[in-house]
Amino acid sequence: MDIETLVLDLLENSLAWLLLAALVIILIFKAIKIVPQSEQHVIERFGRLRAVLGPGINIIVPFIDKVAHRISILERQLPTASQDAITRDNVLTQVDTSVFYRITEPEKTVYRIRDVDSAISTTVAGIVRAEIGKMDLDEVQANRTSLITTIKATVEDAVDDWGIEVTRAEILDVNLDAATRAAMMQQLNAERARRAQVTEAEGKKRAVELSADAELYASEQTAKARRVLADAEAYATQVVATAINENGLEAAQYQIALKQVEAINAMGAKAGNQTIVIPAQALEAFGDAFKLLKGRS
Repeated sequence: MDIETLVLDLLENSLAWLLLAALVIILIFKAIKIVPQSEQHVIERFGRLRAVLGPGINIIVPFIDKVAHRISILERQLPTASQDAITRDNVLTQVDTSVFYRITEPEKTVYRIRDVDSAISTTVAGIVRAEIGKMDLDEVQANRTSLITTIKATVEDAVDDWGIEVTRAEILDVNLDAATRAAMMQQLNAERARRAQVTEAEGKKRAVELSADAELYASEQTAKARRVLADAEAYATQVVATAINENGLEAAQYQIALKQVEAINAMGAKAGNQTIVIPAQALEAFGDAFKLLKGRS
């Protein structure tokens, strides 16, 4: 064997080993699949679902298994959608909604629904119209939180077969047409005027009640004072009656003498020159009174 033949054999063997090494490297490269944390990969084998690869390093069969779908599992937000809805009291509204969701089972999402965003938007629009149709306009405005909760729960049930989790649903705004807004403003102004009239009437009523209470209180106090005076006079009368009962006529005459003396003193105390004419019977009574007074003293 000459040198040229030997060199050729060595070259052929080296090339074969190089090709084999390259093939092994390619097989290893094809067999190893590194999936990012925010994704899941759907693997197909001969056109059929083989597996769903999670984040990290995964091994597949080269040239037989292939990555058919790379699905992001991050939370997504649908574009803000507006849909017309008629309330139970026949008011046309335009409702702006937004939905947040994430894919939890990629194998269902890629094989059961073609356009998931469009499907969710259509589902939300139908549910919003159905739920608002059960409520009056005032209820829609006042119970927005409960309405959002109901819409979210209904959407979750509807998209459960698509491997989707609805994380949040929001009603951004409820708009009305110009004619309805004008009518509501007139109603609001009328309601404010009515409340003002009611407040004024209640104030007047309260003032009358307070005035009546004051008059009643004054009457009660006057009656109470009269009762006190009457009780005092009754007590004095009782004292006099007791004295008369115990001391006889002398006590009565004593009381009369005191009253007569007090009357004469009061008449004499008046200003000016005055002449007091006293009947003879009065002088005799005064004499008796002075005797009684002297006897008492």
